[in-house]
Parts: sequence; C-alpha cells; structure tokens
Amino acid sequence: MAETRTEVEKLYSIVESIKTAMLVTRRADGHLRARAMATQKRAGGADLWFVTMESSTKLVEIENDPHVNLSYHRDKNEEWVSISGTAIISRDRNKIRELYMPDWKIWFDDQGDPLHGTADDPRMVLIGVTIHAAEFLEVNKPRPVLLFEMVKGFVTGEEPEFGEMHRVSPPQRS
Repeated sequence: MAETRTEVEKLYSIVESIKTAMLVTRRADGHLRARAMATQKRAGGADLWFVTMESSTKLVEIENDPHVNLSYHRDKNEEWVSISGTAIISRDRNKIRELYMPDWKIWFDDQGDPLHGTADDPRMVLIGVTIHAAEFLEVNKPRPVLLFEMVKGFVTGEEPEFGEMHRVSPPQRS
C-alpha cells in the first residue's frame, strides 16, 4: 500500500509540474478527439480537475461516454504520463469557488456580464477525472546524458534508457 502511495505521489508530481494535458474523449461517431486542458489544483471529488465552457462539445462527449485519456509530455527530458479514467461534469458553484483561479477569466469572453470570469460565471463548468490506471516515464537524468542515450541507441540499435517506467492502479474507492 505504501508503495502504491509513493507511485501515486510521483505521478501527481510530474502531472503538476507539466500542467497541460491532452484530454481525449470519444465523439458520437466513435472517433477520438484530443484537446489541451490546464490541470487545476487538487481537490476532493476527483483525482484531477479541469475547467471548461458550458457550451463546450467535450461536455456532450463526456456525457455520452465518460471514459477519457489524459496525456502529458515534457520536451525537456522526455518524461510522459498517460492516464485512463472516467470523467464527471460538475456545475457545483462551491467546488468551482474552491478551485477558482483569476487566470480562468481569459478563457471566458467578456459579454458585459458583471459575473464574467468570476467563480460565479454560469458558463464555468468543471470536469473531474477519476484515475483508473496510469503509466509514466520518470526521468532523473541531465539532458547531456539523455542525448548520449539517444546517440547510443541509434548506434547500437538498442532502446535508450531514459528513465524509470511506472504503472499505477490506485486502490478501488469504496
């Protein structure tokens, strides 16, 4: 159990430092669609939170199929995260106020409403994701070593050793 908790904390550490995820949902025709979303601070009710506009098509896609994938990538050292989970949609004003950040305002166009861009803006909707499984590559090597690994892999034909692979399946919630 302690090992799982440590793995989950490593996962959160990488996610929080990368910040932007590609959220993948399934369209009504079965095709997948990805878009960039900013990961919000941690709060109860879901493992990861995102904010979006009430009129967003991703909400319809989540209502039709709540299974989602989140992927994160850091160019600097090739760390990456892939998360499978289920999404919920929340219009709970108290949860929105708990998570609210002033920079959200830039994503909600000003329509002259005094609530524009505030935590009480009725267009703000949350997407919460419960993690069912995750895989991630943790890299603790300096860039020159990573470049050496790439060249070595190219020359020898062997897979480069960038870092440590992790797989996380959080304990089932009751």
